[in-house]
Amino acid sequence: MTTPSFDAIIVGSGASGSFAARELTAQGLKVLLLEAGREVTPGDFDPARKPKNVPPINIAERALATLGGQPVQSRAAFFRGMLSRFYVNDRDNPYTTPKDAPFVWIRGRQAGGRTHTFGRVLLRWTDDDFKALSRTGRGADWPISYADLEPYYDEVETCLGLYGNTDNVESLPDGKYKAPAKLSPAEEQFKQAVETRWPERHVVAWRSIAPEPSRVLRPMQEAKATGNLTIRYNAIARRVLADGQRATGVEVIDALTGASETLAAEHIVVCASPIESVRLLLNSRSADHPDGLGNSSGHLGRYFMDQVPMLGFGIYPPAKGGWTGDDSQPKDPFYDPSGGIFIPRFDAKGNPAARGEFDFQGGIGRGGSPDDPASLLFFGFGQMLPHADNRVSLDPRRKDRWGIPVPHIRCKMHTEEQDLLARQEATFLETINDAGGQVEFLGSPNGIREWGRGAYPEADPVSRFLFKRFFSQVMVMGAAIHEAGGARMGTDPANSVLNQWGQCWDAPNVWVTDASAFATGGVSGTTLTIMAQTVRACRKLASEKTSSNAAD
Repeated sequence: MTTPSFDAIIVGSGASGSFAARELTAQGLKVLLLEAGREVTPGDFDPARKPKNVPPINIAERALATLGGQPVQSRAAFFRGMLSRFYVNDRDNPYTTPKDAPFVWIRGRQAGGRTHTFGRVLLRWTDDDFKALSRTGRGADWPISYADLEPYYDEVETCLGLYGNTDNVESLPDGKYKAPAKLSPAEEQFKQAVETRWPERHVVAWRSIAPEPSRVLRPMQEAKATGNLTIRYNAIARRVLADGQRATGVEVIDALTGASETLAAEHIVVCASPIESVRLLLNSRSADHPDGLGNSSGHLGRYFMDQVPMLGFGIYPPAKGGWTGDDSQPKDPFYDPSGGIFIPRFDAKGNPAARGEFDFQGGIGRGGSPDDPASLLFFGFGQMLPHADNRVSLDPRRKDRWGIPVPHIRCKMHTEEQDLLARQEATFLETINDAGGQVEFLGSPNGIREWGRGAYPEADPVSRFLFKRFFSQVMVMGAAIHEAGGARMGTDPANSVLNQWGQCWDAPNVWVTDASAFATGGVSGTTLTIMAQTVRACRKLASEKTSSNAAD
């Protein structure tokens, strides 16, 4: 083993890894960051890769990606061929699921992780999310509340430059905004119709960040500028090594050569995303940790979740489409303009019994013909409760290209999620249709329903047939790409993996700060909460390091 020359090793360079690097280097720690994939280059974002005309249904792009080794990644709901290099090769990175519980694991291995493909929408959680378990009688809540994360939400939003508006919505706290976000004329009309008819329902503009011109997230830029950060690309973390209750380093495989080495540090910060982080910890077996590092409770890998997905689209006849006037954010030569509307979990003021543990994100009237009714498209996200039998484990019969056991993922809806999805779909239909719109397609793990012109009426018949034929393989669990849990935090080592700071009960110098630490799955995006909790955890790590140095 190498002599400890680093204060901390960070595993993963995505949303959590970027902020871990920023926080720790800013505190003066010497940090090594391990990225399993390659470094990105300007050529990855060449505008020439962007097609001039994107068909309504991109069957050809998905088929080409499938032939190239991405049969799972090409099933991402909003997959684009121009972004295919930011998704993994499924042949090199397999996983397994039960036959009766399909799961699409959408992921990327390169500098920045999935920050090159996510929607850039960043929303705060509330105590509706952090305290959801006690409210539903499902057990212990998160050991933290909104008040604990609020100052860190402020920091992250300020760092990234969030576009949004002060909406004063109880169930969606306002953030720190760089500039306002605009609604299309059709969205303005829809907002007026919905909020007039249902005062407890709100329609707000997306709260999002613009693409970073340098293609490197600002926190990573700041971390590099300190001189305290060393980055190793194509460095796959195979396992965390530990001596008793203290981790000593990480065994790393070179993705290009297959060579193995061990790197040492005083602290290990795991930011690889829930499934990969759990896989790493489970694979870190030793005499002291026979069932995996952090698994003395038997809870490592359990209570894995993703949000319940739903896709709906149609038209909004009261308004015309074709609007391209959203200049809220600077134009980007590679990425499409960002913007749209969000219908958060309903306020309790109207009818608490009908609050809804789901929300909807989409857009109305953006693009299309100015002579036609505004088109609408929404994705719905429902709250999955934590169930012990939904879990990530290691498949003893299969290994990836580098000889590491692959994850076996079970994430299946229970009765609670089936009932929730029925309410989610019914509420979406009511909200759109009773506000003057026409839902023409609604699809979810429960199947497809069509009205009027049906799915993609402007597409050719063959593409429409193939879309419906393969939809059941796309809209399954995992489609929301908001996976969480597996190494949940809590107050009792007997029923959790981490404490309130994300420290592993069994090895306190191991910190897990991605969404695997989540005790619940929420109804809105996980990314902002991942970032905020990472800053909070790493500030605690740095303070412990400083205190330890002072004591020495």
